[in-house]
Amino acid sequence: MIDKTHYDKIFDNLLTAIVILDDHLNIILMNAAAESLLGVSEEHTYGKALKSYFADSDGTPYSVAEALRKGENFTKRRAAWQLHNGRVLTVDYTVTPDKELNSVVLEIQALDRLLRISRDEAWLSSQETTNNMVRSMAHEIKNPLGGIRGAAQLLAKELKDNDLEEFTKIIIGETDRLRNLTDRMLGPTKPIEHQSVNVHEVLEHVASLLRLEAQDKVTLRKDYDPSIPNLLGDHEQLIQALMNIVSNAFQVLTENNVEDGLVTLKTRVKRRYTIGRKTHRLIAEVSVIDNGPGIPPEIVEDIFFPMITGRAKGTGLGLSISQNLITRHEGLIECSSVPGNTVFAIYLPLGNTDA
Repeated sequence: MIDKTHYDKIFDNLLTAIVILDDHLNIILMNAAAESLLGVSEEHTYGKALKSYFADSDGTPYSVAEALRKGENFTKRRAAWQLHNGRVLTVDYTVTPDKELNSVVLEIQALDRLLRISRDEAWLSSQETTNNMVRSMAHEIKNPLGGIRGAAQLLAKELKDNDLEEFTKIIIGETDRLRNLTDRMLGPTKPIEHQSVNVHEVLEHVASLLRLEAQDKVTLRKDYDPSIPNLLGDHEQLIQALMNIVSNAFQVLTENNVEDGLVTLKTRVKRRYTIGRKTHRLIAEVSVIDNGPGIPPEIVEDIFFPMITGRAKGTGLGLSISQNLITRHEGLIECSSVPGNTVFAIYLPLGNTDA
């Protein structure tokens, strides 16, 4: 016979957010998906009125009260919820009152989440195709470079005119520069060495390396969640991925001479988060936030593709490499940007995944 704790586990593992209310529309139970959706915990919501979690202008609590009064079920599609914390959600929700138990069941499906999952899936597929094309092109470019360099070295030995030898040095130097560029385009080839990694140690290492680069022109602020457990990953590759992103934020601020330049490193835990086709019970969200001029809106959706950059001195490879490294850890990087607030959010799985 299955005991109650088993049902509690099933309830918490549902992707649909469930909130159960009493006859006064006070919250008496919610599952993990509802906690994540509303940005609250069940412990702190027990006995509190549903309306306290909505903006005064949102009529959802009134609609739920009417359903309870009439004893009628109803479903509303693509409702725009305005929460008390300023968040706006697009949801489908169903209200099921039960007069015998004097309770109401509120089932919520967040459409923003489904749209994001679909978008991320398409984006990851597109990036993989682009990266494969870039790697193929880099291989084709790199192969003849060795022959050009070797020929220039042989020619330099045959030349007796020092002035002409300068030209062969230029050929060799430019060939080496192109080879370095193609190596970066090929991306990391070293397999991941899985080990227990503390994401805050990675961030502290990156921060210590960049303090000299800042030269007191940029303030670095830390907003860490100390409860984040270690993850399984490659310490060195995670340092490289985060270094590219944090360094980029510092450079944007210094190149644009932003007064009171600020970079914030923020970490949080998210529950029941889907990346691609996998739903993870727990993920670490690492955000790199700067108050620079922002990324031009016409390129912000493509910023992780190779050779796309919003910086005059950028190569367009750093963010692409970071995304590649994080993808190898089954994670994802997302970017949102408006003038004064650019956010790179890195999502890294913690623990097991659900199919």
